[in-house]
Amino acid sequence: MKDMLNFKIRAIAANIRNTRENLNYTQEYLAAKLGISQNAYSKIELGYTKITVERLFQIAAILEADVHELIDTEKIVAA
Repeated sequence: MKDMLNFKIRAIAANIRNTRENLNYTQEYLAAKLGISQNAYSKIELGYTKITVERLFQIAAILEADVHELIDTEKIVAA
């Protein structure tokens, strides 16, 4: 069960990263929009930091992405 949860967290983090990269946005840009450091944002993309639903919606808004796309763990957005 814990392994599956960790997989899903990493998949969501990868979806966020891939969506950001497809838009040619930097981690610094997203961090500035979120009001956090680049290091803190990097930890989100690496799956080290658990994010709140509110933070997920903020990231989706900045990326102009549907939250459902970001949390779809069945497929990882292609870079």
